Amino acid sequence: YILFLWKLFFTDCQCAEDAPKIYEELFAKLDTNKDGKVDVSELKAGLAAMGIKTGKGAAQKIISSGDQDKDDGLDFNEFSKYLKEHEKKLRLTFKSLDKNNDGRIDFMEIKQSLADLGMEITKEDAEKILKSIDVDGTMTVDWNEWREHFLFNPATNLQEIIRFWKHTTVLDIGDSLTIPDEFTEEEKTTGLWWKQLTAGAMAGAVSRTGTAPLDRMKVFMQVHASKSNKISLVGGFKQMLKEGGVTSLWRGNGINVLKIAPETAIKFMAYEQYKKLLASEPGKIQTHERFMAGSLAGATAQTAIYPMEVMKTRLTLRKTGQYSGMFDCAKKILKKEGVKAFYKGYIPNILGIIPYAGIDLAVYESLKNFWLSHYAKDTANPGVLVLLGCGTISSTCGQLASYPLALIRTRMQAQASIEGSEQLPMNLMVKKILEKEGFFGLYRGILPNFMKVIPAVSISYVVYEYMRSGLGIQK
Repeated sequence: YILFLWKLFFTDCQCAEDAPKIYEELFAKLDTNKDGKVDVSELKAGLAAMGIKTGKGAAQKIISSGDQDKDDGLDFNEFSKYLKEHEKKLRLTFKSLDKNNDGRIDFMEIKQSLADLGMEITKEDAEKILKSIDVDGTMTVDWNEWREHFLFNPATNLQEIIRFWKHTTVLDIGDSLTIPDEFTEEEKTTGLWWKQLTAGAMAGAVSRTGTAPLDRMKVFMQVHASKSNKISLVGGFKQMLKEGGVTSLWRGNGINVLKIAPETAIKFMAYEQYKKLLASEPGKIQTHERFMAGSLAGATAQTAIYPMEVMKTRLTLRKTGQYSGMFDCAKKILKKEGVKAFYKGYIPNILGIIPYAGIDLAVYESLKNFWLSHYAKDTANPGVLVLLGCGTISSTCGQLASYPLALIRTRMQAQASIEGSEQLPMNLMVKKILEKEGFFGLYRGILPNFMKVIPAVSISYVVYEYMRSGLGIQK
């Protein structure tokens, strides 16, 4: 009977207003113990009765996604709300795959959609995927077939669906999902990866140069501003211009740009190694393992280039004539303070990576999914402006969480170069700031830091797209 309801639900003659009744009958059959909710074991049994293939832990993911009151089960309202929202996401993904908008997906459209993600598959693989969904034997998939296949599968967007195909052995393409700092096997073997890195490094260099005055103002306020020495944006810029002229606004930018290439290269190479070490199965890596690999890669890259971070802070804060360049700066620090000086502020810097990366990623995904759920109509691609907006807000939230650690790091990096400054460890510096300046003393310089977010993201995006085009990288 459950299977009958399932097939009945997915016929074209069913109107939208019939859905609540179908949901109610389906819920009643799944709720075998009649306690008013469907738990994991009941859902597993129901899915098995309907002959639906699911990935590992699919029933648990469905329950967790729809369980708003956290009672380890779905009541009817939660059940029907989950199905409605999930169906909407599936329709967006279906439309993004249906390139010619004819209401059906063929093997060429699947092949092209995966190619857009950097995955080249054969015609045979694309047909294999199609056959796993195609019910009527037409070698095309319509909306009803797509919905029937995926409604009780927690996968929504194309990346998650590809992971499901890989897990159920419908598709064997290895670990090739593209995320930042990750490249497909094809990109690695053809040398396309270095073009991607070049485009990213150039975008970062132009972006940092364009926002360097705001970055210098941020560092200036982090180190010198206090309750007794309130520095405004206008006053700070006037002070810098008076002391060193217009070019002084770009002090420290040279080494800031110079460290992009080694940091990116080290992060990429370390990320590849950490993925291999952390993967529970060879060639496959879960989301939490990917996040851990990314965090560790970021920490490794920061450790390697951290002396350049210290020099960047010192050069940014230098007075006219204090250093003739980065080599002179390094020589004077080494002679006066020793090797340890190049790692001052290292601990708060590493500690700041975790909350920033975690919150940035979580907020970005939440905002993007919120937009897709409430505002997307014809496509699963949010578009440039929406992604820029999500990126800006998520980055801002990440910075709010990690900014106090960034301020402590900068002060520790700079303290030896400031006359009369105490050489304090991290805990005592936090205590001193809270005692003398209060909680908001930990957020000195955050205004220019926020002001540079939107122009930095925008400049990066524009330059990156131009570089991709110039280097012949297809979108």
